[in-house]
Amino acid sequence: MLGPVILAASRSDKMRRIVSAAPVTKPVVNRFIPGETVDQVIPIVEDLTRNGLEVTLDVVGEDITAVEQSYAARDAYLQLIGRLAALGLGEKAEMSVKLSMFGQALEGGHELALANVRPVVEAAAAIGTTVTLDAEDHTTLDSMFAIHEELRKDFPQTGCVIQAYLFRTEADARRLADAGSRVRIVKGAYKEPAEVAYQDKAEIDKAYVRILKILMDGEGYPMIGSHDPRLIAIGQELARKAGRKLDEYEFQMLYGIRSEEHLRLAAEGHRMRVYTAYGTDWYGYFMRRLAEKPANLLFFVRSMITKN
Repeated sequence: MLGPVILAASRSDKMRRIVSAAPVTKPVVNRFIPGETVDQVIPIVEDLTRNGLEVTLDVVGEDITAVEQSYAARDAYLQLIGRLAALGLGEKAEMSVKLSMFGQALEGGHELALANVRPVVEAAAAIGTTVTLDAEDHTTLDSMFAIHEELRKDFPQTGCVIQAYLFRTEADARRLADAGSRVRIVKGAYKEPAEVAYQDKAEIDKAYVRILKILMDGEGYPMIGSHDPRLIAIGQELARKAGRKLDEYEFQMLYGIRSEEHLRLAAEGHRMRVYTAYGTDWYGYFMRRLAEKPANLLFFVRSMITKN
């Protein structure tokens, strides 16, 4: 039952100070969060794209408490888009955003988040790329989907994320699997109650496959967010059965995890996108990666040793 403990630690200022100060932390974090600034992450993007990969960029830092911070988040993404434009990377790099970072949890947060994210989506479209709205805990999803629907009126390529462990997600997938949609499916990264989410790993995996089949059989563009070799193989088979070409879906994995698999899939002709987070507020993002599956702690340590 380490998951809830790790999630609680992700919100603790005391634990943040302890973990951040630990000598072992920085090498681990650097492996999975390759920079704190745009200047540090751009060379990573250039390297990944030279190797046939695509990228989605996440400026970490969603735990905000003031409106001014939401404006700063917006401006950070606009700065990123400006740098991508200058380097001609628009077609290879998109953005992932958490609406909580744009003020969703503040007073009047739904309207604030929409107002902040719209110029980011507009700027992304102007350089030939797009934005995907990340899913957060289940209490935020109705707002996220409503903002997604509103943005798609002007920017139909705007993507969103669905989480396989939530009971609601099969219905969400059916609604979203229309022509022109872009939907990333993940297992889910938040501690959700049994009233709304599967708790058993096997049940989550079964739900993932059911939902992925809905997306593959639909008219949209599925994005398979998983490092699980079995789910990757199932995704390939579902795509084949649905008659999809290699450019009609993609795989997505986190930066620093199974890097050789990224290259293998790309070499086979698959679209392979690397989810790359950067920024100074890395602590919450890093701890949630551990909380998704506490065994990831061992996996991260093993990854440092094997460099795979």
